[in-house]
Amino acid sequence: MCGIVAYYGPNNAYEYLIKGLRRLEYRGYDSAGIALLNGDLNIYKNKGKVSELEALAEGNNLEGNRGIGHTRWATHGEPNTVNAHPHQSQSGNIALIHNGIIENYATIKKVLIQRGHEFQSDTDTEVLTHLIEEIQDKEQVDLLEAVRLALNEVVGAYAIVILSKNDPNTLIAARKGSPLVVGIGREEGEFFLASDATPIIEYTNRVTYIDDNEIVAIQDGEMSVKTIDNVVKSPFIQELEISLDSLEKGGYEHFMLKEIFEQPKSIYDSMRGRFDAENLTFSMRSLEEYASKIKNLDRIIIIACGTSWHAGLVGEYLIEEFSRIPVEVEYASEFRYRNPIITEDDLVIAISQSGETADTLAAIEMAKEKGAKRAILLPVSAPFHCALMAPAAEIMAQALADVTILSPAVPVIANVSAKPVSDPNEIRQLLVAQVTGAVRWRETVSWLGAHGVTDVWEIGAGKALSGMVRRIERSIACRAVSTPEDVTSAVQNLEES
Repeated sequence: MCGIVAYYGPNNAYEYLIKGLRRLEYRGYDSAGIALLNGDLNIYKNKGKVSELEALAEGNNLEGNRGIGHTRWATHGEPNTVNAHPHQSQSGNIALIHNGIIENYATIKKVLIQRGHEFQSDTDTEVLTHLIEEIQDKEQVDLLEAVRLALNEVVGAYAIVILSKNDPNTLIAARKGSPLVVGIGREEGEFFLASDATPIIEYTNRVTYIDDNEIVAIQDGEMSVKTIDNVVKSPFIQELEISLDSLEKGGYEHFMLKEIFEQPKSIYDSMRGRFDAENLTFSMRSLEEYASKIKNLDRIIIIACGTSWHAGLVGEYLIEEFSRIPVEVEYASEFRYRNPIITEDDLVIAISQSGETADTLAAIEMAKEKGAKRAILLPVSAPFHCALMAPAAEIMAQALADVTILSPAVPVIANVSAKPVSDPNEIRQLLVAQVTGAVRWRETVSWLGAHGVTDVWEIGAGKALSGMVRRIERSIACRAVSTPEDVTSAVQNLEES
């Protein structure tokens, strides 16, 4: 996943950009770059790590209180310095960073070449940058209007941020399909933009999430929002409840070790408020109004990519065993490009570690178009993916899925597979219990009680068996517990200790 960070305000942008790019390194990338606006556009980019970008920029002009930064995961063109972001327009006056894919870029590029444009890279992003300048020059409009008109010409997904040397008091951003969040700084006229909240939370917790087909203009220290259809919108500003400590190593040697030891908390949080140990029942409020619609299913289709797909394979075993409903697990990037048979009696469950997986979201949309009347989006709240986790329940559920069930996982920075696998399966087991009224949870609780695991803690309105988590954590450290044999072994270890 590519990463975006930008700064507009009274201070020097460079430190904010570099620190922000470091915060986004968990997303994976092959190159990095920044653009600083201070009378001229100074662009520094290279293949490799953010630390290498810092070394490249050292000793150069790093002044400027407007700036954009990017970490790229190659899609169009090989990973190299030329293809790294930011990209410039034909004249060099506009710099742009971009997450996503412009699907009709080849057609647009052909037309622009016929009009005399010369391209330096193999990317779709450079084509969009040239298109914006072409429209601005041809139509004699300002940068905001040029961006709006250009976005009406492109097909695909994008989150973009743009600077122009000819309009130094303006920063433009827009999104469709790829997340983008704007942070309102503590100083007057200060704004932070990013692909998720991790680079922002250190400086402000007041943010607004940009919806699909919206454009943000920051001009002369003021922010305005409109759609690509030129409809003015009022931005909704909210406060994030995020701790900066959760983004730090917390005394561990590295993030991977921290996240392994966070597994018990992650599972606990997935159960919290949903498990009533006194009555041995499970309940998910997000499904209360929808519960009747997920009865009498003929089939369940799970769609996902990567680690989430592996979680889906585990879910297939659990759901079929407990509910006796046939389950198919599909890779979203393949599912969306074929012609699947979907009926009104099918339930589609989409899993996304980030909540922003483009193929998975497109697969949900396609499933709905093919006749699916019931769709559930199951995002795992990995590294706060705040830029989407807050809108996921709002944007995704409204536009794509019928229900969004968030897994309140602790942040994932190392990007190991543990929590993205365990958390959705905890949620999925709760879903099975809600759908089928399965009584195996009662048997499980009784079995654990018979083995001496009886401690409880408060979880919302009910109680859960915290002793199990604490004792297993102590007795087997971080060894995986994934089968009945593992559980039996763990309990035996507890009894011996």
